[in-house]
Amino acid sequence: MSLSPEERLELQKLAAKVRRHTIEMTHKAKASHVGSSLSMVELLVVLYKKILHIKPEEPEWPERDRFILSKGHGCASFYALLAEIGFFPVNWLDTFYQDGSRLPGHATHTYVPGVEISTGSLGHGLSVATGMALAAKRDKKPYRVFCMLSDGECDEGSTWEPALFAPQHRLDNLVAIVDYNKIQSLGTVKEVMDLDSLAAKWRAFGWAVREIDGHDIDAIASTLSSLPFEPERPSCLIAHTVKGKGVSFMENKLLWHYRSPQGEEYTAAVAELEGQE
Repeated sequence: MSLSPEERLELQKLAAKVRRHTIEMTHKAKASHVGSSLSMVELLVVLYKKILHIKPEEPEWPERDRFILSKGHGCASFYALLAEIGFFPVNWLDTFYQDGSRLPGHATHTYVPGVEISTGSLGHGLSVATGMALAAKRDKKPYRVFCMLSDGECDEGSTWEPALFAPQHRLDNLVAIVDYNKIQSLGTVKEVMDLDSLAAKWRAFGWAVREIDGHDIDAIASTLSSLPFEPERPSCLIAHTVKGKGVSFMENKLLWHYRSPQGEEYTAAVAELEGQE
């Protein structure tokens, strides 16, 4: 897939808008995980605008592709994207992570159109996605299943169990996307549990693997438009990203895993993102 200049600009503007929503949502709720939300924005935008077969006006369309946000703690940008493309009203975002809200602080499917399963207890999303992909194969259904993982949850054995299972069953309708921003909750990935070489690990388990810059809209679109990467193999996209991407003083800073933007930091973040829209 080759994007036109107009398509690229549209996606860039949507990414900036999703980031601004994310800052405003986490500010109002005094919520965590802003850095984790910002790192995957381009991936979400390209997936939902160019790759996934979906109908926002019909969230339960049986033939839809399924997307699971395994890193459910980064749901602010996911909710923002779903609202912007029409799954639910944008004004729901004003209630994010507040008492009585439809939008809890981890991705939750109850009463939220477009969210397939509740996630955030890391290490379970790929298992669910693998089960969905196997069901599609056995039922001879055309839909594909996409799962966005954090790099930190690749520390967990529960991630590597489905990573072994999927190639065994030739699930070429399954796509794992690793948001490899290299910072997890309490330190860098290299300090906590060094994953290098991550691509070699997935290949050793039998997956077809591609590595890209996870903020390069053209690279994301062209790579994901060629699925499956290899016949009869599940696909793994390792997306090298920047935690806190889009707000200069948040980028690559561990602080913004749990900190929420307040005061002058909030004002500066909003101003910087408004300049990108």
